[in-house]
Amino acid sequence: MTAGVIALVVVASTLFLGLISSLKRTLVVSGHPLNLVVMRKGSDNDGSSQLSLEVYQAIRFLDGIARDENDQPLVSPELVVQPFLRTRDGGRENVLARGVEPMALKVHDKVKIIAGRMLNPSSGEAIVGVGVASRYAGAELGNELVFGRGRWKVVGIFEADGSSFESEVWVDVRELANDAKRPFPYSGIRLRAASPADLERLEKRIDDDPRYAIEAELETDYYAKQSESANSLYILVIGIAVLAGIGAGFGAANTMYAAVQARTAEIGTLRALGFSRGSILLAFQLEAICLALLGFLLGAGLALALSAVLGWLLGGIAFGAQTFTTNVISLRVSPSDLIGALGLALLVGALGGLGPAWRAARLRPIEALRKA
Repeated sequence: MTAGVIALVVVASTLFLGLISSLKRTLVVSGHPLNLVVMRKGSDNDGSSQLSLEVYQAIRFLDGIARDENDQPLVSPELVVQPFLRTRDGGRENVLARGVEPMALKVHDKVKIIAGRMLNPSSGEAIVGVGVASRYAGAELGNELVFGRGRWKVVGIFEADGSSFESEVWVDVRELANDAKRPFPYSGIRLRAASPADLERLEKRIDDDPRYAIEAELETDYYAKQSESANSLYILVIGIAVLAGIGAGFGAANTMYAAVQARTAEIGTLRALGFSRGSILLAFQLEAICLALLGFLLGAGLALALSAVLGWLLGGIAFGAQTFTTNVISLRVSPSDLIGALGLALLVGALGGLGPAWRAARLRPIEALRKA
């Protein structure tokens, strides 16, 4: 019974911790430390920024920008729109569609195509993140997505180390601008600095450019700001986990008290044979710790199975981002989540077992034998 109660706590805490770590991974790990995001001055996200082709051409050849093996600058002009996509169960959700050029894969080097290929420009093709592929109708490889004024054939699926890019649809930037009838072809520009020193110089150069009202920001800072909308969710999840732990502590204590009550004859016999109160206390505490470990093993196995089933059934867990689009979290239980759940299980076992162990140690042999 005690192990079962602790197992339930381990299941709840592991899934909560997995959700927290998945959220952080989705929002915080996005971005490269040498990347800059260039947007219109005063814009706090891509959706509220507009940049002209002239700005892109002016930025593209600035000194200090890293270059690829073909000596091309690592600059990615991008446009984002927020169309509705149909989920597989018939719902409608805003999804971030990003217009890109082939250079985007080098600037966002965490993005790796795991199935199919990169889209060809001006061909009505799209590649989608794994979160999109698992959640939305028509997002499977070889199918067609319908949004805007066109149909987009999915030719590739990518992953991005669990970051928010996995919740995006990528298409050709010029096609997307024409489809959305945008007066300006880009909403932002990502560029890779050649070195940390170049990063600072480029940021200042762009901010101080008197020709255009633009500003540059570290890409990691940009996504850190986007993650602020999830802070309240972090607090809520942690609060639920703490409450679950407290409840489990009381549950474990109750079952341990019941165990002591049922074993008074055994305790009395041990005391009559000369076992000290310290030995009785230690024995019951060790038993509580062992039950906690058993509960952890049961709960961890169940939590891993549940996370896999939830991922398969739901196609990811969706939550609204600051940009009013949907981020799809793939619930992944990491080793650190299991270590956290193990610590909680041991704490519940130790504290829950302390009172009953103390009560058992305080029983006098005659009293214990009389109650038996």
